[in-house]
Amino acid sequence: MSIRVQNISKSYKNTVAVSNISFDVKEGELFGLIGPDGAGKTTLFRILTTVLLANEGTANVAGFDVIKDYKAIRNHIGYMPGKFSLYQDLTVAENLDFFATIFGTTLEENYELIQEIYIQIEPFKDRKAGALSGGMKQKLALCCALIHKPKVLFLDEPTTGVDPVSRKEFWEMLKRLQQKGISILVSTPYMDEAALCDRIALIQKGRILKIDSPENIISKYNKTIYNIRTKNTHQLIQDLKKYPSQYSIYAFGEFIHYIDQNKDFDANKLENYLKERGHTEISISISKTSIEDVFMDLTTLNQ
Repeated sequence: MSIRVQNISKSYKNTVAVSNISFDVKEGELFGLIGPDGAGKTTLFRILTTVLLANEGTANVAGFDVIKDYKAIRNHIGYMPGKFSLYQDLTVAENLDFFATIFGTTLEENYELIQEIYIQIEPFKDRKAGALSGGMKQKLALCCALIHKPKVLFLDEPTTGVDPVSRKEFWEMLKRLQQKGISILVSTPYMDEAALCDRIALIQKGRILKIDSPENIISKYNKTIYNIRTKNTHQLIQDLKKYPSQYSIYAFGEFIHYIDQNKDFDANKLENYLKERGHTEISISISKTSIEDVFMDLTTLNQ
């Protein structure tokens, strides 16, 4: 295993950041921690990258214990924190040279690993890092994290605040890095990115709700979700909340996603209920289940 986490907990005074978390990341796996801000993702990353000590539990990264072997771990991992943390007053080239020197290597020595990314930022090598666009900052940070050819790559919300095109390009790069044998642990609040991982852990309020492949999480979900839309969305939400057999209601794009308590749900009965309350242009149809739907349901159950 590239990463093994066993019963890790961490609290800040009276606030529980992560609680009794356990999971494994296999060799060469792209594993995602999926959850909103404040779910505990960054705290967990800091523990695994030896920046922070857990209150309880154990963890191993690349075969090393995060406490006993913290120096060895730092030589075998690449870490890209959520906030851009490179030297903004240094140029692209100077940042790369600095990080290469720290790890006793050079840009040329591991150029094959970072070539695809580097050629995109090379035209800006004399530009200060602080003057780069969000997408270019992201690529520079990834190059610096890979400069010493790590065995395990930690990416904490790497696509937050990045445009959709750069997000897509970034995930394509991760897939190619994975093919080179690097194990990747990535966190994201974007549910659509979950489908790009081999396995994911859904995390909320410091607890893991479910671990599996995105496909299995969706296929094992046994509730039927309905897309509902009427002319008055705000009133629709209020009226659905009063429907006797409603189980779950939340906005999802242009629709309201609705789950009923009963297996033998009668859409016609609900439509009549809405008509009686003045709704027009009513649309009720079965929705395709997404990771976000499962996450919403799990958070409801664990409140």
